Order: sequence, then C-alpha cells, then structure tokens
Amino acid sequence: MESKSNIEEQKDKLRKIHDVFKLIKEKDIRMIDFRFTDLPGQWQHFSIPADKFNEESFYEGLGFDGSSIRGWKSINESDMLIMPDPATARVDPFIKYKSLSLICDIIDPITKEPYNRDPRFIAKKAIEFMKTTGIADTANFGPEAEFFILNHVAYNVNEYSSWYRIDSREGFWNTGSEVEANLGHKIKIKEGYFPVPPSDSTNDLRNKMVENLIGAGIDVEVQHHEVATAGQSEIDFKYASLIDSADNLQMFKYIVKNTAKEAGMTATFMPKPIFGDNGSGMHTHVSLWKDGKALFAGDKYAGLSELALHFIGGLLKHAPSLLAFTNPTTNSYKRLVPGYEAPVNLVYSMSNRSASVRIPMYSGNPKTKRIEFRCPDGTANPYLAFSAILMAGLDGIVNKIEPGEPVDKDIYHHLSDSEKKTIRQAPGSLEIALENLGRDHEFLTQGGVFTEELIQTWIEYKMEKEVKEVQLRPHPYEFYLYYEV
Repeated sequence: MESKSNIEEQKDKLRKIHDVFKLIKEKDIRMIDFRFTDLPGQWQHFSIPADKFNEESFYEGLGFDGSSIRGWKSINESDMLIMPDPATARVDPFIKYKSLSLICDIIDPITKEPYNRDPRFIAKKAIEFMKTTGIADTANFGPEAEFFILNHVAYNVNEYSSWYRIDSREGFWNTGSEVEANLGHKIKIKEGYFPVPPSDSTNDLRNKMVENLIGAGIDVEVQHHEVATAGQSEIDFKYASLIDSADNLQMFKYIVKNTAKEAGMTATFMPKPIFGDNGSGMHTHVSLWKDGKALFAGDKYAGLSELALHFIGGLLKHAPSLLAFTNPTTNSYKRLVPGYEAPVNLVYSMSNRSASVRIPMYSGNPKTKRIEFRCPDGTANPYLAFSAILMAGLDGIVNKIEPGEPVDKDIYHHLSDSEKKTIRQAPGSLEIALENLGRDHEFLTQGGVFTEELIQTWIEYKMEKEVKEVQLRPHPYEFYLYYEV
C-alpha cells in the first residue's frame, strides 16, 4: 500500500501534467523540446511534434541514442530513455516554431532505474542523503554567474598554428580604433563596475536578457556591468532549492547566449577570456533549512551558527578536490590567480571578497543568513558542482570540522609575507585539482551520491579530453619566450 506522501506526490505530478497540456493548448505549441545535461555540463536536446506528445510520455519516457553524449554510454549499450519533468515546462522564447521545453531525467531502458551518470540524478541523491542525516531538509543555492558580452570571437587550432581574437566596441584596447567612427566611452581595465551608459554599452541588452528570463519564470533580482572592460556582466536571480537552482542556471545560460546572438553579439561564461583584467566567477550562496527554519543563523562569528561554521570547515578542507567540479576547465585556473579579486585564499571572512568563503552582511534577518563560496565559475556543471558543495559542507557538519580563525584583513595588500604563508591556496591548475579529487573524494561517495565509477570517469575524461590536449599544443606565448633560444 502506497504511503500518503507517495499518493500526494502522484496527485501533484498529475496536476502538473495537466497544466503542461493546458499550456500547450493555450500557447498553440507546435513542438516539444526535451532537454538534459551531459556530464561536462552542457544542455542537449531533441524535439518531437506536439501532436505526438501525450500523458504516457511522462511515465514511459522517450527513447534516444546516448552513445554520442559526452561522458555517457558506449556504442554497444547506447539506448536510453528521457523522462520529462512536468514542473519544468517553459515556452521557449527563441525557437521560431512555438516550442515548449521540458527538462528531463535519464533512465536506463533495461533496469528502468535512473542512469548513474545523469547529473540531475546525482543532485537528487545529494538531497536525499542530506535528509537521511537529519541535518536539514532543504539546501538553497543562489549562483551569480558572470559573463562577457562581446562583438566578435574567432579562434583556430591546427598542426601549424594557434590563435584567438575577441573584440568588444567597449574594450579599452579600442580607444585608438579607426575601423569605424570611434565615439569614445571605453571602459578602462578593472574600472567596469557600475558605470552608467554610454560607457556601459550593454545595459539595454542586459535588460532584454532580464525580460526573457522573467518570461521563462526566473525571478531576477538585479543586473549590472561587472569590473572588467569589454562587456563583463552579471545578472542575479533568486535562490532556489538545489535542483531548481541548477535547472534555472541551465535556462539562464541558454537565455543569456541566445539573447546576445539575437542582438548580433556573443556571450561567454569562459572564466578568463581577457588577459590582464578580471575574470568571470560564479559566486554561489548556500543555506540549509529544516522545518522552515534557517540553520545558518546564530550567535557565532558574523551571526553564523556553529553548524554553519562547520559547513564552512568542510568546504575549506575539501576545496582542493572540490574545485575539480566547481572549476572544471583549464581556463578556470587562469582566473584563480592573485591580483584580480579572485578567491585564491582558502579562508573565510565577513564582507571580505579576497576570501574564498564570504559571509554577506547586507541584512540582520536570520532568514537571509547564508555563506558565499566564491571559487566556482560558470563552466561548472551545476548539478555536480552544487551537489559536491553540499556534500563537502555536510561532511564538515557531521565531523565538526572547524574552519579555523577568520581573516578580515585585505589578504592581497595587508598581510605580511609570513602571514600569507600560513594561508592555504586554491589549486593552481585543473590537473592539480583532479589529482586532489583522486585522493580526497570519500566525502562525495557518502550515501552513494557520487559513485567511484562516476568520479573516475570524470577524472579520466577531464585529463584525456582537456588537460592533456592543452598540454600537447605549443602556446603562442612560448614563441615569444623561446623561439630565439
């Protein structure tokens, strides 16, 4: 006999399914677009005509070939099922033929069990594990994914040459450009924070992004220009539970990129596309709740609870391996260097943006008490990154890991050399982060959330497809350094 909670869940699902078909009829939807996330973190999709979609699709799923999806099955075991989540239905603002998008879970067609390399399933396991500990029933995440809006990007890699070129009419390097009428108002290096138009040349485009995000059901809080020149931007949306926040982030990136493309521009979440200026991070706000009560508020440092301090302790202890998921590209570590407001120091502080963990002090309301993990960037797979952050924090709580003393000084400018030597640093490369992950991942495998097989697949994929491929190729700067040797 089904439990009362299961019966209510089924009734709720049925209501949401009916809402989907009501929306299809009201909006005259012609195509249904199914979306899921591959292992590295990119959205994938396929579509079917709306008249081929029915209620059974939500229970039986739809088949597809999973062998070409990065990090997934091999060609001899390629059949997979997607299971649409009716709560994620959104009318797509970009596809010409009126389309409804649905985020999907991945199911093994033989066992009918969730696929163990589906990032969304790993996130669900992380939440269930958290509940079994009795610590909390809700984990809220609020990512702030920064990005650049550019006018031009070109790159080429082959056996005998390698180059890239990006451009922005707003970029400070264009003060002397005479390719077209130059009207000035270029933003200086590291001086892009909050200028008004005409210096802030992408304000209207960000407003259009906000409009599209709101239309997709994402609750936007603020938009502004970021520190770097060349259209660096930030649009923040309201926090949500772990899976909802990861779903929202995937939609956020999709809308930002497509809105820019419609305007004849291009947007990138690549952390460090410009040498000599600030890179783009994804500062991630986290809080735990139980029975409607905020668990991070208390009478300890910066208004935190002891539980919150132990959560921070877990983050800081496991950060060297955690970054393999939160900062998962070789380019990520070109951002994580001193001198560009990057959180390279594995310490915590209130209001201090040079620390990797910050406690925002905007409000004294206990319900807003949270911690901000500043290391991640927008190349992360949000389901894996948020799950790994949660698992590190829970490990800190369970094992009462102390975070050490806070550092409230400006670490970059106001610490002595001897003081700096006592502070642990973030990994200097993706290779080092992956090596740390190989040594320190027991906290991730608690409750079977991350499997050994998934972790080894991640390490091997990143090493073979990214780290070694970058290492093999001559860099243009090496010609500057070594050609005349």
